[in-house]
Amino acid sequence: MNNYIDDSIALLKQLIATPRVSREEHAAANLLERQMAEWGLQPHRQGNNIWTVCNDYDEQKPTLLLNAHIDTVKAVASWTRNPHEPVVEGDRLYGLGSNDCGGGLAMLLAVYRQLADENSNNRNVRPYNIIYLASCEEEVSGQHGITEVLPLLPHISVAIVGEPTGMQPAIAEKGLMVIDGYAQGVSGHAARNEGVNAIYEALEDLMWLRDYRFRKASPLLGHTIMTVTMVESGTQHNVIPDQLHFVLDVRTNEYYQNEFVFSFLQRHMKKCRLEARSFRLHSSSIAETHPLIVRCKELGLKPFGSPTLSDQALMPFLSLKLGPGESSRSHAADEFICLSELEHAYEIYMKLLTEVKL
Repeated sequence: MNNYIDDSIALLKQLIATPRVSREEHAAANLLERQMAEWGLQPHRQGNNIWTVCNDYDEQKPTLLLNAHIDTVKAVASWTRNPHEPVVEGDRLYGLGSNDCGGGLAMLLAVYRQLADENSNNRNVRPYNIIYLASCEEEVSGQHGITEVLPLLPHISVAIVGEPTGMQPAIAEKGLMVIDGYAQGVSGHAARNEGVNAIYEALEDLMWLRDYRFRKASPLLGHTIMTVTMVESGTQHNVIPDQLHFVLDVRTNEYYQNEFVFSFLQRHMKKCRLEARSFRLHSSSIAETHPLIVRCKELGLKPFGSPTLSDQALMPFLSLKLGPGESSRSHAADEFICLSELEHAYEIYMKLLTEVKL
């Protein structure tokens, strides 16, 4: 391993040891900002978002954003080790956020440092600008995360997001819309069969939501799917429930905008009232003809579509996910990333970014 990789792995271990659950990333952001400053990267900060722009920034050139998130989910109860103790066993580095997405966060920073240093030393004149951004609140799509910092950055042409993809390029990502549904009834005594049962009022709409299939399927993302994931109603066994609330999880492909889907669902509800929590998390995609994707395929990488959400949904420019680790390890007990995966990621990033023209 080289010094850039070694430095970033040491930083990743420090981050694992620093609790950084979404909206509580302040200590981790301090650590990252301090380390970047020590490396001479002139970090900028907005809240708990940290970024740096290459010294040779030229507004006439396209700009590549290297992005990964600082925050983690809360550790699940089934961890068998201390989630905040970075432990190396063989090839594995264990710790909360090691895989999602500490590996991408660390290796993209290592790559940024080398590309910036090489350009400063005139060893490699990049035909594009680079910006490194460590964003916060990604796991909750928070308002003070990437949405807050993007207006402060120069114009971005394309982004690489360091989510765990096994270092295969995810060139499409499903969007997310969470909808609350409400059915209204009239309370009464169950023994006398009085009132209007809100559960029965909602049944037809719930069954329609279960059975409906959106027509347009994506080659990469498949169908737009919707799933009722929560239902709550009633107060006790002998009272006819007068209210029902359900939560609908909608995962859109690139053919359906969230606003259209919501309006379509509203028109098909017989008894239930719908309220969307947000329309902001749209599906995203990048063409296989884009130079970054063409170069990925030259390196033997295989583009695919990702069902999981990331900050890509909030990026108003082209982007792809490409990072070390596996999505299946994310949010799981005893999370880990392999040291060999980190080294491989660094090698792939460098091969990709030193020979591509945006």
